[in-house]
Amino acid sequence: MHILLTGGTGLIGRGLCAYWAEQGHRLTVWSREPDKVKRLCGATVRGIGRLEELAEEPLDAVVNLAGAPIADRPWSSKRKALLWASRIGLTEQLLAWLQGRSQRPALLLSGSAVGWYGDGGERELHEDTPQVTDDFAAQLCGAWEETALRAEELGLRVVLVRTGLVLSADGGMLKRLLLPFRLGLGGRLGDGRQWMPWVHIADQIALMDFLLQRDAARGPYNACAPQPVRNAEFARALGQALHRPAI
Repeated sequence: MHILLTGGTGLIGRGLCAYWAEQGHRLTVWSREPDKVKRLCGATVRGIGRLEELAEEPLDAVVNLAGAPIADRPWSSKRKALLWASRIGLTEQLLAWLQGRSQRPALLLSGSAVGWYGDGGERELHEDTPQVTDDFAAQLCGAWEETALRAEELGLRVVLVRTGLVLSADGGMLKRLLLPFRLGLGGRLGDGRQWMPWVHIADQIALMDFLLQRDAARGPYNACAPQPVRNAEFARALGQALHRPAI
């Protein structure tokens, strides 16, 4: 397949590029810094700075993961605007480009997050759970999914991946936690009762590859382990794995 990725230089995107390159797929990453794509994603991966560089090259799938990091700094008004533009705005650009193409891919595999559900409290949440839109994260994910679903009007199969906390030593939340835990300074947050819907990076990649291959897959899928854990349990497990105390 020829697969176009946005957000291909991020944690999940790099993992997908490595996996799909081994499977023999042809990969193109749309990036603000195309010159860095080969170094970050692999020597066989092509980087482009403008979608127009693809002209009418045949595409089989688009994987849309682009978005400014959501958890690395406070949500000021300026930050919220960036989070919105880097997801909804970029997806709208992608749709406009697809609409103008004579040849369109069969699939749009688009990112989302478990933040779509809002604060679920102690309720068990499934793909068919009604959305609660009383916080910014839920509104952001909701608008991102609604925008992506417009690709169905162009004849594409649309799959939405609601990702939880991705565990990988190469980036994301776990990488940020490793240093304080290794120094013996890690521990739970507050009372530690917060739910953590987690997924290992290998499982995230396997799910997205499955959704790429399965023509019957449509709509939202939760990318999470079957059972979330409390923050206190996660902190204990990480401390034990590193042979360090968890405060």
